[in-house]
Amino acid sequence: MPLNNHLKEYRARLGVNQQEMGRLVQTSRQTISQIERGDYSPSVTLALKLARVCDCKVEDIFEYMEDGENEEQ
Repeated sequence: MPLNNHLKEYRARLGVNQQEMGRLVQTSRQTISQIERGDYSPSVTLALKLARVCDCKVEDIFEYMEDGENEEQ
């Protein structure tokens, strides 16, 4: 999937579990889990909420990569 994320790392820095993160951004634990696994791409609104809670930019959490592109380029 071309949208990589670091949500699990940011969540760990905050010391919150998936349930608490979901509550902070007004979504479900299941949605947070799906985002972290790369099974779900959040809406712009949800991505902005996550970045606000994590005190960072959206680009710090989410990284779009074209097909065939690797992280080391």
